[in-house]
Amino acid sequence: MTIYIREAHPTDEWQMTVNEKEDVCYPQPRTTDERVSIAKDFVRRFHYSIPMLVDPIENPADRIYAGWPERIYIIGADRSILFKGEMGPFGFDLDGLEAWFAAR
Repeated sequence: MTIYIREAHPTDEWQMTVNEKEDVCYPQPRTTDERVSIAKDFVRRFHYSIPMLVDPIENPADRIYAGWPERIYIIGADRSILFKGEMGPFGFDLDGLEAWFAAR
């Protein structure tokens, strides 16, 4: 699953050219409802098939998991952290993630 947290490149803060090219341009949400609306728009427009949860505007998931701008975790059924990746996108270690899966 994906948890949508703070907007990484909002139009009213630090917009990226690639966001403009792909027409993924949103202001930083100020309410949970605004964040939910952006997540729904993203899922619909990009046919995103991974279940998406939305972090409330108070950012509890972001605080707990230090997910900004993005991070890969594997959480066990008992809610324990089984795999914690580095901050993405530059810290992604997909080889390490693949090795984790291969060892299971």
